[in-house]
Amino acid sequence: MSETHPRLRRETGLNLGALHQGFAYQLEAVEAVKGLPFAALFHEQGLGKTKIGIDLALEWLREDVVDCVLFVTKRGLVQNWIEELASHSHLKPRVLDQNHASNYFAFNSPTPVYLAHYEVLRSEERRLTLFLKTRRVGVILDEAQKIKNPDAELSKVLHRLARLFVRRIIMTGTPVANRPYDLWSQIFFLDQGASLGTDFATFKDRLDLTNDLWANQQRRDRFEEALAGLFARVRSFSVRETKMSAGIELPEKRIENVAVALSSRQRELYDQIKDELSASVVVGNQMVEDDAEEILKRLLRLVQLASNPGLVDESYDEQPGKIAALDRLVAEAVSAGSKLIVWSSFVANVDELAHHLRGYGAVKVHGALDMTERIAAISAFKRDPDCRVLVATPGAAKEGLTLTVANHAIFYDRSFSLDDYLQAQDRIHRISQAQTCYVWNLIGADTVDEWVDALLTAKRLAAQLAQADVDRTEYARLANYDFGRIVKEILGTHD
Repeated sequence: MSETHPRLRRETGLNLGALHQGFAYQLEAVEAVKGLPFAALFHEQGLGKTKIGIDLALEWLREDVVDCVLFVTKRGLVQNWIEELASHSHLKPRVLDQNHASNYFAFNSPTPVYLAHYEVLRSEERRLTLFLKTRRVGVILDEAQKIKNPDAELSKVLHRLARLFVRRIIMTGTPVANRPYDLWSQIFFLDQGASLGTDFATFKDRLDLTNDLWANQQRRDRFEEALAGLFARVRSFSVRETKMSAGIELPEKRIENVAVALSSRQRELYDQIKDELSASVVVGNQMVEDDAEEILKRLLRLVQLASNPGLVDESYDEQPGKIAALDRLVAEAVSAGSKLIVWSSFVANVDELAHHLRGYGAVKVHGALDMTERIAAISAFKRDPDCRVLVATPGAAKEGLTLTVANHAIFYDRSFSLDDYLQAQDRIHRISQAQTCYVWNLIGADTVDEWVDALLTAKRLAAQLAQADVDRTEYARLANYDFGRIVKEILGTHD
């Protein structure tokens, strides 16, 4: 016990030592940022940022630079953080939630560690502001891409509170996963615009991965120049390690696109939306015209139709084209003694696929289930040998979970979000995985799925350049802006 914390020792009897020694890169990260007023931990998914955050909190408390530490995470990861804190330290957090009476007593307690989900900061902003004026509080934002949109109310709350924290840390393995300009709001929380400026609109204009880049060399050059210089602007207070740079020897990860032909009715519905902008479908036992003229809605409709037309048309009674490929891949994985995860962006799909795969003891996780049901499903998948398959939406299970009991993942469909894709596949490809990992993307032939694949590939490369994982020469060699051309062809003359 450090002598620098007599109050904590007296009031809590807390042992401020870490229970387990971290990897070298984790120890180096703590040393690099523990004395900074703010910092960004951008270690790639699966490299144990949670351990770094906990060790950093211990250092702050031991050196008496804070009175307490507030960990903020997503609602679905609160229990995971409670378990991680118990695993890596003697810290027992006081959990803040939507119970205002309970929070009142928590704010007036001597506890050195608080844990809350992001929505609590919105509902408790007033009391939290008063609390921060009376205590020296360090904050660690887990999955900080949660505040990537500066116009969202949650981001505005964090921006208002920022200066009241005596230490500020953001942690995310995908700081620019969706678009490069996602970084601005996260960094603004740290330095109020000192490194990336105070004008988000200007920043966004230079770093927008737009569809017209494929046909505009001048705009491409400007985009690539801004992208290549992005990490240098935040390097002085940022730490970034990839699995390769950290020297972590994980098993190989093999990614394969599996082309799938649509069923006959599926193709008919798909082509109607694509070519005629609308289709006659059944919703609530009524025949209606599904008007998909608005661009994003049309693209989403096409993704749904390439996945499962039943998401759009209740009268659809054929087997979607992807089911046969799914059945084959699941059977292969299970016969090899493996567990696997099936990902879909749509809740209705998760329900249907879990039922379809019930013979494998399939369980499901999605946002329409309460937290108790999700935790039970994850527990069964991890511990029950008869539960071979987890079917989940990335939104409900892509972050904070270690699911290395599986080494196969099937993306039945994918959204436009690179963050969803990378985070989801890295549930299986992370520390403690001992087997080769297989990731299969089911892609409807001659459908919007091909555009989604091109878009995610372009986003991935842009993120790598922005994070300095590759240099501009390597980026230029690999860059492909065909997603802009492909979406133009999909939208035809109506874009």
